[in-house]
Amino acid sequence: MAAEAAANIGAILDVNTSGNPTEIAMAYLQNEKTDGDFPTLNLGELDLTTDEFILDEVDVHIQANLEDDLVKEALKTGVDLRQYSKQVETELQRIEQASIKDYIKESQNIALLHNQITACDSILERMEGMLSGFQSDLSSISSEIQTLQQQSVSMNIRLKNRQAVRSHLSQLVDELVVPGAMISTILDSPVTEQEFLEQLHELNSKINFAKELSFRETLACSDIQDIVDRLKIKAVSKIREFILQKIYSFRKPMTNYQIPQNTLLKYRFFYQFLLANERTVAKEVRDEYVDTMSKIYYSYFKSYSGRLLKVQYEEVADKDDLMGVEDTAKKGFFSKPSLKSRNTIFTVGQRGAILSPAELEGPILVPHTAQRGDSRYPYETLFRSQHYALLDNGCREFLFLCDFFMVAGNSALDLFNSIMGKTLSMFLKSMSTYVSDCYDSIAIFLCIHIILRFRAITAKRNIPALDKYWEALLELLWPRFELILEMNIHSVRNTDPGRLGVLDTRPHYITRRYAEFSSAIVSINQTFPNERTNTLLGQLLVEVENFVLKMAAEFPSRKDQLIFLINNYDMMLSVLMERAADDSKEVEGFQQLLLARTQEFIEEILSPPFGGMIAFVKEAEALMEKGQLDRLKNEEARITQLVRGFSSTWKQSVESMSQDVMRSFTNFKNGTSIIQVSQRPGVALKHLMVSFWNVQLSNDLLNWTD
Repeated sequence: MAAEAAANIGAILDVNTSGNPTEIAMAYLQNEKTDGDFPTLNLGELDLTTDEFILDEVDVHIQANLEDDLVKEALKTGVDLRQYSKQVETELQRIEQASIKDYIKESQNIALLHNQITACDSILERMEGMLSGFQSDLSSISSEIQTLQQQSVSMNIRLKNRQAVRSHLSQLVDELVVPGAMISTILDSPVTEQEFLEQLHELNSKINFAKELSFRETLACSDIQDIVDRLKIKAVSKIREFILQKIYSFRKPMTNYQIPQNTLLKYRFFYQFLLANERTVAKEVRDEYVDTMSKIYYSYFKSYSGRLLKVQYEEVADKDDLMGVEDTAKKGFFSKPSLKSRNTIFTVGQRGAILSPAELEGPILVPHTAQRGDSRYPYETLFRSQHYALLDNGCREFLFLCDFFMVAGNSALDLFNSIMGKTLSMFLKSMSTYVSDCYDSIAIFLCIHIILRFRAITAKRNIPALDKYWEALLELLWPRFELILEMNIHSVRNTDPGRLGVLDTRPHYITRRYAEFSSAIVSINQTFPNERTNTLLGQLLVEVENFVLKMAAEFPSRKDQLIFLINNYDMMLSVLMERAADDSKEVEGFQQLLLARTQEFIEEILSPPFGGMIAFVKEAEALMEKGQLDRLKNEEARITQLVRGFSSTWKQSVESMSQDVMRSFTNFKNGTSIIQVSQRPGVALKHLMVSFWNVQLSNDLLNWTD
């Protein structure tokens, strides 16, 4: 009911536009009944039979009201619902009247609120119009911003495109334009000036750019083609003249060709320019260089090799200078071998120093200086000097070819061979001639090891140009060395001891030759060992041992045979240990042979003075091993005789043996050691006394022997 009243008031307020509160209240009161009842509600005609009235909804409404707490309470207490309904209506009417009075009391404020609301509505309406205008303006501004953004993007794209076009066009124009400074420099400046080299680089880039444009059929290329071609022709002409002039300067006598080579390396771009722009001229320059340097190297090395041969030793080995050939030279044992002695062929001496790093890479020989000093050298020294000059010049030339002519791999090797091929062929021919008539095995072996070391040097420098030449040399030298070694083996094997003159117990010259030769080969072969060489040395060792045994068999007495064997074994062992490794198989073999023959010799010289006592000791030791010691009791008389004889003669016998040993052995140290071993008769006596103790002889005999 209160809601209906408020609605009625609102309707009255809407109708009454004056907004006077008094009039509003009077209008409301006129609608009320004088008896205080509520105005009659105009509900219209209720049609309970209409389809719009749904009984289900009424049931739901009733059910909902029954759920109300007040209704539940009323039903529980048994209150009369009619009476309760009237009571509720009366209460509601009272409350409604109170609300109306409150409203009438506040009518002036309500009317003021109404006016304020109306004013606010007007203001809000104006604000709505303003905001609508702002919204329209913002829509227009947003559209303009989008338009500006699109224009900005479009302008940015056009700017980037123009910048890209400008970059390409700028580069194109720069490459197409031939500046006057370039023209004047190419035409007038000498080729040795730095400015000419810089402008030549620029010209080369313009030529390459013009070629690239010509493939694209660019019309602007035709504008500069004529100028670029003329400048190219002029530059090629000046470069050709400069390089050929430097090459011709190589041909002047006494010219150090390395100086103009260094000059050419400073201007290596000249040949690159020719190769890129005028291959015919580049080929002409390269062919001229190859022809000139080939002749220079051939002439230089031919002259140098010829002058080196003039300072070689005049005495060289021939086919008769073999290890087993009889030595007819008359000389004392302690005399120093001369150059004409056959022994020098088998002795390395100071010749092995040529393989030391200082000598191997030392300065080359100057022939005319050696001739003025009347100096002479073995062949391996000349070989080292000749081939070190070849190695030095060959490495330098190969590096120059790779750098200046811009070649590598097989192309570089082919170009190198076209220059040095004639010289290398001359060397191989000369070496073949020398090797075919050479019998100096040590010289050839030293040459082999010089080559092996030079090959290692070129490999370290990463220069493969001379590899095939080294292999060709080794193919010449190895077979010859093996042939000479086999000839010496056959000469020792076929030696007839009966044709070697008077027998002598001192070391034989053939064994000395072997010792010197074997120690030389073994010491040289340590750095680059070769199995074939070791095999041949082993065969030579067997033949020398057989030769020593054959020579010893020529002596009538066993004592002289042993002296000869000991002297020769000791001499060979001393030489080998001095110059070769102590653990070599040759040293080990001769040590065993020397020890066995020395023991046999000591027994041989002790046999005459002390033979009976030694024989008795051996018999006693045999009986001791068999456990037949009782049989020695019957030997008192024999033992007494042996002891008395030993006591009376041992000092004279030892002195005689010492003198004999010192006369027999050439090596004082070896003779002294043999004397020390042989002067031990007390050893035999000790064995004898031990035997006496074992058989328990009489105390008198023991005291006598003491």
